[in-house]
Amino acid sequence: MELLNPAFGLLIWTLLAFLVVFFLLKKFAWPAIINGLKQREQTIADSLATAEKIKLEMAQMKNDNEAILAKAREERASMLKEAKETRDKMINDAREEAKSQAAKIMADAQASINNQKMAALTEIKNQVGSLVLEVSEKVLRKELSNKAEQENYIKTLAAEVKLN
Repeated sequence: MELLNPAFGLLIWTLLAFLVVFFLLKKFAWPAIINGLKQREQTIADSLATAEKIKLEMAQMKNDNEAILAKAREERASMLKEAKETRDKMINDAREEAKSQAAKIMADAQASINNQKMAALTEIKNQVGSLVLEVSEKVLRKELSNKAEQENYIKTLAAEVKLN
């Protein structure tokens, strides 16, 4: 039963040893432990603040990237639209130029045809005129007195004449 009822001297020496250890710990260990805990708390707080700052910067960068992407999409769309308009304009210009050249070629061809037609008509008129002169000359040389004979002679001469 001595363990349950310690002697008075044992209590004093235990209390004295406890107080000496307590004062030594309070003087040397507690300030170092509390300082370490405060430093750790400060480090954690700084890390949290830095993490929050980085999180905000990342959100800002994400928004900036989205804005840049949207602007790039708009620029791409406008460039495609401009290229399409340029292509359509070039095609229309080429069509118009081709139409005008075709019309010019057609007009030139028509003028050439008309010139050749007029030249052919003039040549035919000249040949007809010369044939008429030849026939008239032959008719006058013959000096036929009978009109029926003159008509027969003209018919035979006309049959002999070859048209070119």
